[in-house]
Amino acid sequence: MSHSFPIAARPMPGRPFLSSFEERLVLAMLVLFLLFVSAQGVLAHEFKVGDLEIEHPWSRATPAGAKVAGGYFTVINSGSAPDRLLSISSDISAKAELHEMGVKDGVMTMRPVSGGLEIPAGGKVALKPGGYHLMFVDLKRQPKQGEKFSATLTFEKAGTVTVEFAVEGIGGSMDDHAN
Repeated sequence: MSHSFPIAARPMPGRPFLSSFEERLVLAMLVLFLLFVSAQGVLAHEFKVGDLEIEHPWSRATPAGAKVAGGYFTVINSGSAPDRLLSISSDISAKAELHEMGVKDGVMTMRPVSGGLEIPAGGKVALKPGGYHLMFVDLKRQPKQGEKFSATLTFEKAGTVTVEFAVEGIGGSMDDHAN
């Protein structure tokens, strides 16, 4: 049985196709590639329920004595029907509310959102500083940078999902979470 190799891939007579150094180098590159790919999933920090994907929930650390903390994430609806975020609960606070910030007559306002937040079919909604966001009210403990805390989100159609909020520094921003 004869083997045919392209000219560039033919081993030289008396030499193996790859040297042991080259084999180790290829193996090391493969391991690094696999670590990089698996780390992307960890860094992405995503949760899924039904047709909804919740991307990177995060919060800011709070100073001692603070009674509230904010919560932020993006919800992507890959379904053909809208859904609605109805409620939030967490062990970190006595209650959690959905709020909206806006500017009216040059004055920044913040108000609770009643009736939930619609996530359009085939669309997405970003909860971020200066817009829609969660408020964890009457904190039971202070969120500290580097830790995580869980919260349960309830959607009208998709149901409930427990997510983990990564706690960033007090000055953390949405730019830190761009995908």
